[in-house]
Amino acid sequence: MTAHQRLADDYDRLLVDLDGTVYAGAVAITGAATALRSLPVTYVTNNASRSPAEVAQHLRELGFDAPDESVVTSAQAGAGLLATLVPAGTPVLVIGAPALRDEVHARGLKTVDRAEDAAAVIQGHNPENGWAQLSEAALAVRAGNPWVATNTDATLPAERGLLIGNGSMVAAVRNATGRDPHVAGKPFAPIFDDAVRASGSQRPLVVGDRLDTDIEGGNTIGADSLLVLTGVNNVSDVVAAPDLHQPTYVCDDLTGLLQPRQESVPGPRPGWTATVDGDDLILTGAPGADRAHAKFVAIRAARELPEERRAGLRLTIR
Repeated sequence: MTAHQRLADDYDRLLVDLDGTVYAGAVAITGAATALRSLPVTYVTNNASRSPAEVAQHLRELGFDAPDESVVTSAQAGAGLLATLVPAGTPVLVIGAPALRDEVHARGLKTVDRAEDAAAVIQGHNPENGWAQLSEAALAVRAGNPWVATNTDATLPAERGLLIGNGSMVAAVRNATGRDPHVAGKPFAPIFDDAVRASGSQRPLVVGDRLDTDIEGGNTIGADSLLVLTGVNNVSDVVAAPDLHQPTYVCDDLTGLLQPRQESVPGPRPGWTATVDGDDLILTGAPGADRAHAKFVAIRAARELPEERRAGLRLTIR
């Protein structure tokens, strides 16, 4: 196989997610560092709790090639978005980690700790966020101040499983105030725009493990996308997903970037047939059929159905 056959070589920049894609907490996903070595990567993360330099250092400790400038976080995107909504010097209530506070300061905005002193609110993930911080945010949001969320991920992948994400805490403030925030992180465009602008990319590939952030984000900005099955979503989720959540490619893990592009495109595979019976999508393999190919046939068969039919599909592989 020559280099030009690799999936990665069709793109000038890989916009790669972190949690669930290259690592789970403190543990690198097997093969991820080797797969990404020497490829043009920008790491794009919805986690706003650490600075780009801290994220890059963590990646390097896990064996990844990751200069500080290769990381784009939702804290950066959120602070940048907020700076377009309010003038320099605006006092901002920051509900989040010190990394988010630093990004707000870097945009010429002031930070405050009480709702009564705030003229804007920004909310990002911090493991220390609790009732007191969320209540302060609710007071400031109910007062009518501009409100930015760095991201709205309901969960956060970790070694032990899926933990509470920033989106679940944003939902608490939304429920208490009846208002919706401006959102900077995936699947919305600001964070991708930052990554594309920083890298100068003309043809990026969005890579991640979540349909509702990474894949929807790629579709939002008109970029191709790759779903890896190492994190939140699985093949059954893709089968039932609407068009907005459908990826261009599907791979078991990041090593798929080094394989021929066509191997990761949903479509027919030798020895497999798909049948739809009510709410059941049944994949049947002939003797000797490669079971790893079933997922591509299933996804293609589901895509041929209207979105409303897909939503309740149950996948069975025989």
